[in-house]
Amino acid sequence: MGHGAGRRRLPVWDATVALVAGQDGALLYDTGSTLREGVELRTQAEALLGRRVTHIALSHPHFDHVLGTAAFSGAAVHGAVGTADLLARSAEELRADAMRHGMSAADATAATDALVAPRHQVSGESTLDLGGGLQVLLANVGPGHSGHDLAVLVPGSPVVVLCGDLVEESGEPQAGPDAVPSHWPAALDRLLELGGEDALYVPGHGAVVDAAFVRAQRDRLAARFGVS
Repeated sequence: MGHGAGRRRLPVWDATVALVAGQDGALLYDTGSTLREGVELRTQAEALLGRRVTHIALSHPHFDHVLGTAAFSGAAVHGAVGTADLLARSAEELRADAMRHGMSAADATAATDALVAPRHQVSGESTLDLGGGLQVLLANVGPGHSGHDLAVLVPGSPVVVLCGDLVEESGEPQAGPDAVPSHWPAALDRLLELGGEDALYVPGHGAVVDAAFVRAQRDRLAARFGVS
C-alpha cells in the first residue's frame, strides 16, 4: 500500500492485519486469532523490518483480531476506550466464541489465558509518532460493528485508512450482539471524513476498497437497520 504500510489477509477467517513502519517505531493493526498466528506475524514483521513491533492497535475486541496480542511482549497496546475493561471481563466469552467458529479448545484456551488488554485507550483521536516524519492518527470512530471500534489513518498520497470490521469486502458486514446499528452509518461517515475521496480503505475482511465502496456499504447498512 506504500507509505511504510502493508497488509496481510490471514487464513481461516480472512481477517486483515496491517503493518505501518516509521523510522523509529512500527505499528501492527490487529494481531490475529491465536497465539500461533501472533508469533508468526511477529516473526514476519521482525524479518521484514529488522526490528521489533513497538505498537499494537486493536480495531475491536473480537477474537479473530485480538487473540495474538500476547506474542508481542513489550509493545504498547492501543484500543478504543472501554476495550480494556471489556477484555478483562470477557475472556471466557471470547474463548467460547472462537470455539463456536471452529477454533480448537487448546488454541482458544491458550490465547484467552494470555489475553492482553490495551493500556493506552483512545477516547477521541490520538497521534502516534513512528519517526521519520510519519505520524499516524488513531481515531475512536465507533460504536458501530462493535461497541469499541478504532480506525487508523496513515498519511500519504493516497491516504490509507485501516477500518477494521466497520467495513467488509469479502462478505456482508456482520452485526453480532455487541454491534450498535444505530451508530454504524455515522461511523462510516467519520471514516470517509477522515480519509476523503482519494483514500485507500482497508477492510477488516477482504480486498482494499475506495470511498465509493464505503459510501455504498454505509447506505446499505442504513437501509438494513432503518437509520438515516
